[in-house]
Amino acid sequence: MTDAQETAEDSSLRTTGGAPPDDVEPAPIPLLEPRDGIPPVVTDDASLAEVIAAFAAGSGPVAVDAERASGYRYGQRAYLVQLRREGAGTALIDPVACPDLSGFGEAISGVEWVLHAATQDLPCLDELGMRPTVLFDTELAGRLAGFARVGLGAMVENVLGFALEKGHSAVDWSTRPLPDPWLRYAALDVELLVDLRDALEEELGVQGKLEWALQEFAAIAAAPPPPPRVDPWRRTSGMHKVRRRRQIGVVRELWLARDRVARDRDISPGRVLTDAAIINAALETPPNVHALAALPGFGHRMGKRQLEQWQDAVDRARTLPERELPQPAAAYTGPPPPRAWADKDPAAAARLAAARAAVSALAEELNLPQENLISPDTVRRVCWAPPAELSPEVVAATLTALGARPWQTTLTTPLLAEALHTRAATTPTTE
Repeated sequence: MTDAQETAEDSSLRTTGGAPPDDVEPAPIPLLEPRDGIPPVVTDDASLAEVIAAFAAGSGPVAVDAERASGYRYGQRAYLVQLRREGAGTALIDPVACPDLSGFGEAISGVEWVLHAATQDLPCLDELGMRPTVLFDTELAGRLAGFARVGLGAMVENVLGFALEKGHSAVDWSTRPLPDPWLRYAALDVELLVDLRDALEEELGVQGKLEWALQEFAAIAAAPPPPPRVDPWRRTSGMHKVRRRRQIGVVRELWLARDRVARDRDISPGRVLTDAAIINAALETPPNVHALAALPGFGHRMGKRQLEQWQDAVDRARTLPERELPQPAAAYTGPPPPRAWADKDPAAAARLAAARAAVSALAEELNLPQENLISPDTVRRVCWAPPAELSPEVVAATLTALGARPWQTTLTTPLLAEALHTRAATTPTTE
């Protein structure tokens, strides 16, 4: 009997009520408690060793989840790791007290991990020494299967018929000790993850998409860590309002100063200084602390020392030589923004329009998102700089070199090869 079946039979885990009429969609069953109760949080090496041994002796896939303190702490480290496996039950591990989980990773090496939105959790798990060799991503599986809502709560409800309480998803998981309601929520997040995986595997098989999903999962598991962002300060919200290089320099200096403070204090940068405040200062470029304090985001609650450090950053940008000011746009080696294609290369714009229309039509036919059928960046690159030979074989090799998986290449090569033959419309000349 699966976890889902046992949960449905256990009346203590759901609300009570009579059976609905036959013509009414059954209401989802709220999950109120983990079937084994809330496990104690693992905070020492001895307890960790016991959990590792139990999971090594378990069977089947391992459900894995991690909780971060996004919006509260600097960076994206994990503050709680949840795991569940048949025969081992559920484990809650405190990675602050147990920062080295490489032993756990070794114990379940080769075992399939089941995660929801794997790319969000894998970086913080990797920092702890945990990296899967085989995985199943239930969110990505839901996308490929054509589900409109692919959040964990929506998937569990639509596929398994249970309702997960999601009220603690955005709390400060760096809090110690963690309250019992939070731990209950965390344990329930992995309670039915393997059941969801099994149901989605069956659905993908019925739709003929299981091999596609397996290729996607393998690509995620094999992907190296993403490289550091170039000029991350350019992602400041509201950056589009800032046009002049001197003002852009103010954004950069304030962002870098804020980042140093946030890292030193281990606090989310947005809690140190908001993006809106940075943009306000850049647009006004205040000449002194008094002028800075009058701007929104630098109000009376900010102390003199804080104001002085932000003004120092503004002053650095105000006095930089012109040659040291940042350029309006970041250096980019790929094609230009599509909105500029019609002027720069009408033929490329025509190719892109044809490719986008073909991809959109096929994605709709297959009932999956366009971006999962083929990366929009891949489409842009091949349309901007197509191969010299436009045979299906060469186009397929180009897509593969750009990172497309075999299933994507098989499906999209014919339509992209045809789109690459598209010619720009010409306006007839008059005598």
